[in-house]
Amino acid sequence: MFEAAEVGHKLSKGQYKRIEPRLRADLLDAQYDLYKNGRFPVILLISGVRGAGKGETVNLLNEWMDPRHIHTHAFDDPSDEECERPPMWRFWRALPPKGRIGILFGSWYTAPIIDRVFKRTRSSDLVRSIEEINHFERMLADEGALILKFWFHLAKNRQKKRLKALESDPETRWRITKRDWDFFKVYDRFYRISEDTLRQTSTADAPWIMVEGSDPEYRAVTVGKTLLEAMRKRLQAPSGRAETKNRTAPIVRPVDKLHILRKMDLGLKLDKKRYEARLEQLQRRLALATRHPRFREHNVVCLFEGMDAAGKGGAIRRITAALDARLYHTIPIAAPTDEERAQPYLWRFWRHLPRKRRFTLYDRSWYGRVLVERIEGFCSEADWMRAYAEINDFEEQLARNGAVIAKYWLQISKEEQYRRFKEREKTRFKRFKITPEDWRNREKWDAYQLAAADMIERTSTAHAPWVLVEANDKYHARVKILAALVRAIESALAAR
Repeated sequence: MFEAAEVGHKLSKGQYKRIEPRLRADLLDAQYDLYKNGRFPVILLISGVRGAGKGETVNLLNEWMDPRHIHTHAFDDPSDEECERPPMWRFWRALPPKGRIGILFGSWYTAPIIDRVFKRTRSSDLVRSIEEINHFERMLADEGALILKFWFHLAKNRQKKRLKALESDPETRWRITKRDWDFFKVYDRFYRISEDTLRQTSTADAPWIMVEGSDPEYRAVTVGKTLLEAMRKRLQAPSGRAETKNRTAPIVRPVDKLHILRKMDLGLKLDKKRYEARLEQLQRRLALATRHPRFREHNVVCLFEGMDAAGKGGAIRRITAALDARLYHTIPIAAPTDEERAQPYLWRFWRHLPRKRRFTLYDRSWYGRVLVERIEGFCSEADWMRAYAEINDFEEQLARNGAVIAKYWLQISKEEQYRRFKEREKTRFKRFKITPEDWRNREKWDAYQLAAADMIERTSTAHAPWVLVEANDKYHARVKILAALVRAIESALAAR
């Protein structure tokens, strides 16, 4: 793959001076068209060998275009805050919104390649990272992002010459450090591992573009023209986004039309005296688990789904009553804001992930895509069908980073829901809980039940299983939820 870049591409100063004014003007026009269009973001990944002109190119793009609409992020070693989340967390935070250009100088490729070059990881770790990256980029493309990945290449002898030239010039000497020469010593290994990684990650959704880095004029024009042509092509597309393909297998309905929610025994009850005793016992165990020395290696992500009035809020309050208020954050999920709509679907959930030793409790969650958005037609069938795989990938990353994932579906009968709705209407301090939307959703009861059964079947995994909660009796539901959470945390502490 690199050999194609070793042909000695060059542009004369005269050629560059003729091309550059028109190119930068066209780029600026395309950037403003992108901003006005506002239907997709542009993501530029700037990667490659040291000394190949990556930094100069990033600076030049910011000079040629309006930097107010460019989000530039340079990634170095992760901070303490970033180390406490999954590796992809900091890249999710750096994604540009629709209508903007994001330049990622160093990206999700850097750590997997460098760690393997310096033998800090095994080959199997790199394989897993590559698979994760391909899934991530495919998701970005499906969400409409235009992804351009530039790899800046220099042959070994040219890299050495470039580093020495920078080091010998008093004005550029500061740019060369011992780390640059340490990387040069492992150039051959870096070359082999990078080439293999690029081959496996150059996809139809996000192909690699090779840039020979030895000639400044050539690399600048190459990157500028590639960016311009890609933006123009996408802006001219009728929808402003690439066609989304449904890559998920179709849902097969059971021939007997029976699904898991209909098999739940909603008659389960717990008397008040036993409830209070069990509640106190479980809250005590939960509090002690969060003070265990090994808990510093974990965080807890709880999410609550279920039919309206199923008791999600009450269950959350029984959990938080056992926690230090500084250790948890409750996130009620409603319709996305304008800021959230300008990002990929999972962005607003990634941004709230807790640090180690902390809890995030989601009152409704990322499963809205395969529930309310599916039923109400807020997204296409292709979007909600691919969401199952994207959610499973997301939760696997959380679990691999030490998260305890607790997912609860609270099930009540249609009759019990009606009783609770009427009670809320009559009780002054509960009236805020009932809205016309709740009554409207009730009319689609069967559709929600079917969608929930599909969701549970496709997303209940070993690292993030669903806990089905019989919630007609609130005492039974709260105890079952707390008991499942305590068991999950205690199991994680024992496993470590």
